[in-house]
Formats: sequence, structure tokens, C-alpha cells
Amino acid sequence: MQSIVFRAMGCQMRAFLDSDAEAAKMTIRAVPRWFAEWERTLSRFRSDSELSALNRRAGEGWISVSRLLWDVVNEAITAARLSDGLVTPGMLAALEAAGYDRDFAQIAGGVAAQSPALLPPPGDWRAIRLDPQRQAVALPPGMRLDLAGVAKGWAATRAVQRLAAHGPALVDAGGDIAVRGARADGTPWAVGVANPFQPEEPLDVVLLTHGGIATSGRDVRRWRQGEVERHHIIDPRTGAPATTDVLTATIIAPSLLEAEVAAKVVIILGSQAGMAWLNVRPWLAGLIVTETRTILRTATLEQFRWHAPAAREVVYD
Repeated sequence: MQSIVFRAMGCQMRAFLDSDAEAAKMTIRAVPRWFAEWERTLSRFRSDSELSALNRRAGEGWISVSRLLWDVVNEAITAARLSDGLVTPGMLAALEAAGYDRDFAQIAGGVAAQSPALLPPPGDWRAIRLDPQRQAVALPPGMRLDLAGVAKGWAATRAVQRLAAHGPALVDAGGDIAVRGARADGTPWAVGVANPFQPEEPLDVVLLTHGGIATSGRDVRRWRQGEVERHHIIDPRTGAPATTDVLTATIIAPSLLEAEVAAKVVIILGSQAGMAWLNVRPWLAGLIVTETRTILRTATLEQFRWHAPAAREVVYD
């Protein structure tokens, strides 16, 4: 088993490759470099990134972009369609107004530098235009993109695809986990579902051989802006951080994009509407933790839960 731990995109990243071949050892050492290259293009916190350059040219018409940025913007539009607009890339102005205007590590002590601001009106993701012939994007005036969650999921999926050429692989991008293939001995990967109240004890352990699992929450990336508590999950219907009873949501899906999108949808909708949304999508399995420490599980989660008493190496979400 090969593994590597590093930081990228503001998170701790981990990659696992279940092979002892020399090529596998060389390939896994390249994973931090892949993420660094992707971050240089996709980060909203870097003034020299291609995403920042695109945002500065909002309202100027068609802008040709690299294949990487094109792919991730398209992924973000897919996320908006899957969520009926609840997860949308056009929320950068709202995030900044809520105080998330720099890398989270720089929000010292969980306190934003600015006082509560007048929240901007939400942007309509359907106003983002894409021209596949020219590989070009046109943003409406005033709209700037934040690709953070989608970019992390895209990067984890791309990395696990590259690693899987050398054996079974798992990539954890700060809680967004992509899996490709059962482990070399035929057993599934064991992933612990984080407990926001007792981080050392997982709420569940789930067994995966493919697809993705994502946890979103407002338990970690939160801060105070004046007297107001804020977090990073914006409800596009209001332009403000979502105010529901869901603290964290963990979703298993056929793809990491679907898992990441669904986890945010549940937080925005709240536990009751979120469970209803999940229950009409039987290809999704979810676990919800509310502010009152209530734990809700979809019926579909049972097929993934680990009940065996045998010792097993667990990757924590």
C-alpha cells in the first residue's frame, strides 16, 4: 500500500494506492504536484489564477479558457442542474460579503476582518454562457465564480483515475473522497463518517469499491462577522449562509460530484426537506447530523454500513 499526505486547496489531502510496484510508488509521489497545478488555475484566492482573470473580465463577453478551467466550469454548471440551482458557482460576491474573502486559514480565530455587509442579490447561474466550439465562457456583469467544492471533487476524481492505472486507489480531498476499485485483496475500502461532536469516534464506517463519498458541514468553516455567525455554504435563494438545522451531511453517490452536490443541498434544505430530497433519489445514500445531535440515515445507507467485528483499516472522512 502506497500513501501520501499533503496540503492543497486549503485542505489536508490524502491519496492511497494499493500496489507495491515501482511505477505505483513513483506515481503517488506526483499527486501533490497535480493538485498544485490544478490549484494555480482554479483558486479564487490567487490573483494570478486563470479563474481570477476570468472573474475580472465578467461582462466583457466571450473569454477563451484553458481545457482545465473549461472542464471545471462545466462541472459547476452540471452541479447547478443536478441541484435545481441550490449549488451554484456564481456565489463569490455573497461569500465575500459574508466575510469569506481570503483563505480560511487567514481568518484568525474564526473572526472575519469586516463587519456584516449588505448581502448582494443572488446571481442566476443560467446567465453563464458556454461556447464549446471556442472553448469560451461569458459571465454576466457583476458575476464572479467560486469553484471551491466542485474543484476539489473534480481534482480528487481526476487524481483517482490516474492512480487507478496502477491499482485500486482512494483520494481524500478534505472530506471529498473518490474511490476506484476494490482493494488488492478484494475487500472494499473502509471509510469512517466524521462525528462533528466527537472527532475521534466515527458515526459509522461504510464500505466502498467505487464512486464517491462527501461530507459537507458548517461545523468547521465558520466564523463571526461582528455579532453574526457565518459559514461557507450559501443559500442562493437568499445570498446568505444557509440557516437550517443540519450541522453536517454525508452522502455516498455513484460519482463524487453527485455526492458533493447532494451534501450541500441537504444542508441548504434542512433535515426534513433534505431527507425527502434524498429519498426520491435511490442512487444516493446519506447520513445527516442535526444541531440537536439527532442522526438521520436513509434506508439506502444500510447496504454500505460495516457491521462485522473484524479489525479493518479505516480512512476517516
